[in-house]
Amino acid sequence: MPTAATADGPTQHSAAGRPVAVVTGATGGMGTAIVAELSSTHDVVALGRSSAALDALAATTGCRTQLLELTDFAAFASVATALPRVDVLVHAAAIAPRLAVAAASVDDWELVLRSNVIAPAELTRVLLPQLRAAEGTVVFIGSGAGTRAIPGSAVYTASKHALKAIADVLRIDEASTRLRVATVAPGQTDTPLLRSGNASAGEPYEPEKYIRPSSVADAVRFVVDAPADVHITDIAVRPRRELA
Repeated sequence: MPTAATADGPTQHSAAGRPVAVVTGATGGMGTAIVAELSSTHDVVALGRSSAALDALAATTGCRTQLLELTDFAAFASVATALPRVDVLVHAAAIAPRLAVAAASVDDWELVLRSNVIAPAELTRVLLPQLRAAEGTVVFIGSGAGTRAIPGSAVYTASKHALKAIADVLRIDEASTRLRVATVAPGQTDTPLLRSGNASAGEPYEPEKYIRPSSVADAVRFVVDAPADVHITDIAVRPRRELA
């Protein structure tokens, strides 16, 4: 079984012959489900900020782990150095404060954009040599907020619009390398992030109305397992009963 996460690199070497998948936000609701789903076929490297949560995830899925603060861009080099092979990169990490323009400070904007936009762009950049060599797949976990305005949530909405733009430009720029780039955009999903957001907004939390994290992981699996002759670019995952 994997050992405890370290700040220097993933805790074990890749299993021979298995493709390697890197998942950020691995200890969040969607990230955990994605790690669990991909672990059946991939040597998964789970990136997250909580050592205890990563240890628990490793114990249940057999994944490798690395402690990583995604706004510490200098630390990304250690991820790339430790991983000579990367077939799949899934960006599941995000923060989602509900802030209108009138309420958001410069610090709020900078934190959200660093976390939700710059971090996935930079991690993709440092892993591009491995992804190109593998003709791999990059999956950005977007949001319904990436294509439409969310009232009272200008900062998060702007970050998800920007993330969608990064995915679309990356796909064009890397066409010659056969890198596949997809945006999987879930609606309201039953995660601690949504729970805390509803609580801060004084809204009720009704998990039965929301998407299960495992359903988002199934959508990621669909993208990753697409036949070699196709390029799935965008998947919207909405609750069965559409919510406002």
